[in-house]
Amino acid sequence: MDESGFENINMIPLIDIMLVLLTIVLSTSTLIASGAIPLELPQASSHLEASRLPQNIELDSYGRIHYQGSVIGLDSLSHVLTSVERSSPIVIRADKELRLQAFVDVLDAVRQMKFSQVSLQTKTQ
Repeated sequence: MDESGFENINMIPLIDIMLVLLTIVLSTSTLIASGAIPLELPQASSHLEASRLPQNIELDSYGRIHYQGSVIGLDSLSHVLTSVERSSPIVIRADKELRLQAFVDVLDAVRQMKFSQVSLQTKTQ
């Protein structure tokens, strides 16, 4: 009796299984990352210091300055930022219809306070 080995292996079922597994992994990781799956996160004893949290400065289309959700003036912004640690990140969000001078005034006030981490948040298309 003549027994011969396999001359070829059919890879299509293996590829099908791998694609199904890849689909499952990608769909569940997307749900976890977007927060669609309710999770009860464990608690840790250490946390970010309040001074290291980003300080949000927002400028609406009318030129009003919003700091951490409340409307303030340009002179009040400098006063409020004196109590913030200089290594704290500052995020400036400005409306695209805003006059450039209003943005430059806020940026100048933040730079005069000597903050080291200042960024402008934009939206990608």
